[in-house]
Amino acid sequence: MEIIISVFLLAGIIKGVIGLGLPTIAMGLLSTTMEPAIAASILIIPSLVTNIWQLLIGPQFIALIKRLWGLMVGITVGTLWSFLPSLTENSGWTQPALGCVLVLYGIWGLLAKMMPSSGKSERWLSPVVGYLTGVITAATGVFVIPAVPYLQTLKLNKDELIQALGLAFTVSTLALAIKLWNSGQQEYIDYGLSFIALLPALVGMYLGQYLRKIMNESVFRRCFFSGLVLLGMYMAIKP
Repeated sequence: MEIIISVFLLAGIIKGVIGLGLPTIAMGLLSTTMEPAIAASILIIPSLVTNIWQLLIGPQFIALIKRLWGLMVGITVGTLWSFLPSLTENSGWTQPALGCVLVLYGIWGLLAKMMPSSGKSERWLSPVVGYLTGVITAATGVFVIPAVPYLQTLKLNKDELIQALGLAFTVSTLALAIKLWNSGQQEYIDYGLSFIALLPALVGMYLGQYLRKIMNESVFRRCFFSGLVLLGMYMAIKP
């Protein structure tokens, strides 16, 4: 229990400071002490509540749904009908794969300013990126690759980007919950622990938003993403 509270407090702080990272940090740390499917089930409620909050605070809700519907459909289809082994299959492949996802995410965070513009390719790229994000979500419980880097290419302003992230993460969380429920292994879903994890996540977000006002966010982002690369490398190569 202490591990869950500590992990979600830390993950909430990071999300409060940089606007994302709660599911990634939570899955990365919890998966070192428990099965990935159990970690993903604990993540469902804190992730859903914090992402809905993030989704609803912006002014472009309807406009973003109209623009990103292909991404949302792709995420749902990829999560529910993935061609990779799922979290519930206890595959030895899952842990190293999650580590690789974390490494990719960390590298993206360090090089984010180099992302190009999607331009006229957005119409067909959105469902493709959504599907690949869903596939990775079903296999690892992490739903940031490649959706987050892709959203960066759309040249959204700050408020639109935060709201778009909330939209993508909300859809991913709901699709993952359905995937776990339909897997025939409902014992993996522990809603009690998930509700318990919600409180430290919310407290962490509040603290993170406060810290964002008094610290250099760019320095924090570099430290965060560098640490993410190291964590991912450890998970990918450990026995």
